[in-house]
Amino acid sequence: MQQTKKRKQLKISSWITKWGTLVTILLLLLVFTFGNWNSDTGSSIFLTTTNVITVLRSISITTIIAIGLTYALAVDGMDLSIGACAQWASTFIMTMFIWYDLNMWIAIVLTIIVCLTVAAVNSLLIILFKIPDMIASLSVMFIFQGVALTYSRGGAITERMVRPDGTQAPGLVSEQFRALGGEPWLIIIMLCVVAIAMFILGYTKHGRYMYAVGGNKEAAKLSGIPVEKYKILAYFLSATFAAIGGISLAARIGTAQVQAGDAFLMPSVSAAFIGFSVLGAGKANAFGTLMGAVLMGVLQNGLIMLGVPFYMMNIVIGTVLAIALALTYVARK
Repeated sequence: MQQTKKRKQLKISSWITKWGTLVTILLLLLVFTFGNWNSDTGSSIFLTTTNVITVLRSISITTIIAIGLTYALAVDGMDLSIGACAQWASTFIMTMFIWYDLNMWIAIVLTIIVCLTVAAVNSLLIILFKIPDMIASLSVMFIFQGVALTYSRGGAITERMVRPDGTQAPGLVSEQFRALGGEPWLIIIMLCVVAIAMFILGYTKHGRYMYAVGGNKEAAKLSGIPVEKYKILAYFLSATFAAIGGISLAARIGTAQVQAGDAFLMPSVSAAFIGFSVLGAGKANAFGTLMGAVLMGVLQNGLIMLGVPFYMMNIVIGTVLAIALALTYVARK
């Protein structure tokens, strides 16, 4: 009798772990659909094409940055420097346009290369000096927050601004670059980034090796997997996608605002960790990260439409994150 009861409990907890996050998204969709029902038109103002595009656009940059973090989490690492890396990318690429009037594609490539210095410093601290990932990346976060602020002289980068040397900036932000920050291109970029991550982590030996490193580092070493090489690779991928997120942010707003990228740190971390519970994965994965971002985007959009004060948002988001993490670990007891 007790064994039967335990089996039922295990089945229920397993079902919750596997489907809980997706069910939560569906429940939120239902709540916000009927909570924003327009009796005059007989339809909801929540589930409209315009609002769906708004939600997808709002989560795009968060998702791109969170996908970078997903690689670090896959090797059992942690990269708290992703927000600072995105800010550095946003600042650097806008100066390439506004201060130096460079071609868009050259500016994008240069920005990604420059942002790989974030990964290099992370790798140096974590691999060479054996500093724990979270502490090392926290240090790097502060370093590159300072680098971005110092480079911009503590101010925003805008068209026709006065440069630090006292001359007026000659360059303008092209409409072609601005288009990357609007729909449909920003949403397409997000989906491409997710698809690439799904392929790398799910269908290549490199992805399998990353999960092996994250699952059991010592066992991976004994299997002949170069553990340090894959940890370095994970941090370089993390910085690359954080840089792409920062570039997308610059394209979205058309300027580089002070510490704008830092605002994406906690939403990205939340999305990546919520992803652990999607379909019972129990590990970092690209599809789960996307669903985590969707959950947060739907939640935030729906609460705004219901008129919930902005200062209550973090309470709700933090609660949802705690529930999602509980769903991840409930079946492990």
